[in-house]
Amino acid sequence: MELFTDKPGDEGLPGRQRALAMIAVMTSTTMAVFDGAMVNIALPQIARLLNVTAGNAVWVVNAYLLSTAMTLAIFAALAVRTGFRALFAAGLGLFTLASLGCAMSTSLEMLVTLRVLQGMGGAATLSIAPAILRSVFPTRLLGRILGMNALLIATATALSPVAGGALLATVGWQWLFAINIPLGFIAIMLTLRVLPGKPRLTAGPFDVAGAVMSAVMLGAVIMAADAFSRPDALHDAVAYAAIAVFAGLAFIRRQQRASHPLLPLTLFAAPRFSLAALTSLASFISQGITFVALPFLFQNVYGYSAFTAALLFTTWPLGIILIAPHAGRLADHYAPAVISTVGLCVFAIGLMLLALLPNQAQMWDISWRGLVCGIGFGCFQSPNNREIMANAPREQSGYASGILAIMRTFGQCLGAALVGVIFAVCSRPGAPVQDAYAIRLGLWLATAATLLALFFSLSRIRFVQVKSG
Repeated sequence: MELFTDKPGDEGLPGRQRALAMIAVMTSTTMAVFDGAMVNIALPQIARLLNVTAGNAVWVVNAYLLSTAMTLAIFAALAVRTGFRALFAAGLGLFTLASLGCAMSTSLEMLVTLRVLQGMGGAATLSIAPAILRSVFPTRLLGRILGMNALLIATATALSPVAGGALLATVGWQWLFAINIPLGFIAIMLTLRVLPGKPRLTAGPFDVAGAVMSAVMLGAVIMAADAFSRPDALHDAVAYAAIAVFAGLAFIRRQQRASHPLLPLTLFAAPRFSLAALTSLASFISQGITFVALPFLFQNVYGYSAFTAALLFTTWPLGIILIAPHAGRLADHYAPAVISTVGLCVFAIGLMLLALLPNQAQMWDISWRGLVCGIGFGCFQSPNNREIMANAPREQSGYASGILAIMRTFGQCLGAALVGVIFAVCSRPGAPVQDAYAIRLGLWLATAATLLALFFSLSRIRFVQVKSG
């Protein structure tokens, strides 16, 4: 059993201010989740109305993802220099104004440009949201709050396809962006009112060279993942991968030598922090594979409609909704590593059940297996996030929060890329049998990634120490 106590000064904000700060953070999280999920389903309508090809319309999504990934580490480093309130409010402001611009876009070029700006605003908020929650709540409540945040994300994920479909059917794709404007205004007002304006926490110069290297490295990883998913872009994929490796090695060398590094590598000296980060990366690779593979299974193999396929997905976030708050509360009283490991075991079982689906599966048979996956992931996620945040010094929580966002983003991207590679090698257009084989191979690969996460999670349990006082 692991007991957590708060050090002097760790109590955070008073009760009412805590609640308002949590609303601000969760509002921004809702905006990000809705934006990602709803824009994906709007791509066919955007392509048709802007008179562009489907391949070009995909850049409406890719531009946001690329700009977010390239700036996550940069904003995490800026947060410890400017304070959380200034950066979070600026990120919300940029995201909200860019959303207004997206809603008013009349060409693909204009829309993609504004999506780049929107992604930068999203990165500024996503990179420090967990750190803000840690700064305003005492450590003894951190698991409970992160569990509530996971509950919110799961609920928004479950509702966004329905909400997006309703908006597309009634008022058009522009309103998928316009809906962010009132939400953003509310979040900005709460941020400026509640979050404390802290002085500069780091007096050293900003690591410009490290920032450039990190942006090149992270951007190249995204581009390589996208290229690997296209069989005609193998040379591009290899080139981007080489750039990512070169920039990554240069970045590590720079961080080891810089007097004020962009990302202190000393964070990874703590075994529990490093293993929790690796566990998060491997688990999100698994989730990325599954979230891309299952729609093809539901529609191309089983023949369900797009709407029915969306409904089949709802049991996954429902499982998270059912378990995440309880897992978060338990993580405040017992070892989060143990709870996360139990969740990963259940998640792996759920993925195996999905991989073993029969050739013609009924909706109820698919749904309960997805529910098992959701329960397992919900039991894993918030305790693991707590483990990452609680094992970093409070003054470095901004960096830890950025690492958490990077693990999630790149895990999902790498998972999606792996599915693309499997489809390119194993699948053929108009061949459901080949599609089914490729999808099942992807699901077994997701199971293997989860077992790798389970290995990392089990490895950190030996570092768990009983704390008292």
